[in-house]
Amino acid sequence: MASYDFRAPRLFLDALFEAGGRVPLDRAQANYVLNVLRLRGGDAVLVFNGRDGEWRAELAETGRKTADLVVTDRTRPQTRPADLLYAFAPLKAARLDYMAQKAVEMGAGRLKPVFTRRTQATRVNLERMRANAVEAAEQCGVLSIPAVEPDEALPAFIESLEPDRLIVFCDEDAPLADPVAALGRASPREPRLAVLVGPEGGFDDAERALILEHPRVVRLSLGPRVLRADTAAVAVLALVQAVLGDWRQDSWRA
Repeated sequence: MASYDFRAPRLFLDALFEAGGRVPLDRAQANYVLNVLRLRGGDAVLVFNGRDGEWRAELAETGRKTADLVVTDRTRPQTRPADLLYAFAPLKAARLDYMAQKAVEMGAGRLKPVFTRRTQATRVNLERMRANAVEAAEQCGVLSIPAVEPDEALPAFIESLEPDRLIVFCDEDAPLADPVAALGRASPREPRLAVLVGPEGGFDDAERALILEHPRVVRLSLGPRVLRADTAAVAVLALVQAVLGDWRQDSWRA
């Protein structure tokens, strides 16, 4: 596993990095480093853009409310994001924020809102979701910002999936109660995964039948307790990463 510098703050900047390069901060970023973090000239900051790895930079104050970052060297090379699509029925604002942040922390490479018949939310703020994804990546050493995809109705979403992508969906009526055993029936190396979490009321019978028409599906029970949708997100992503994803020790060495 990589050794992270947890002491230095991290910033996502949509800029090109090179040793000796100078990156100006916009007003919000300058306010954050100068007034929230209370950094001063010469203090270290880690920066990443989702394309060129992580770099070390030093703060250079250019005015009372302005600052640049002077890039010094690269600390970590870019890693390719996992092909893990996290699809979910949208929730109300605060819980949706939590869900998006945790999905990023758990290694999702794409975030996809999917409307089902029992979805309670009526719209999704994609810009807010991306802001939460950026914040989670900054705080947790993630090098890539997951793509935040437009919302879609469940039938269109299922139809658009590649035939070889394995769908893991939370289903309280799954025939096998042991989720680890259910995932274990799939290939030990699954390069293309989709995790699908429904709304609080679950999927109805027609939606469940539609999902099962996909060529590759694992129905996953999440135990004897009823979980809220945001809790289910963390639980299912942990299971998937542990059994099929990048939590396995052999994947660290790959």
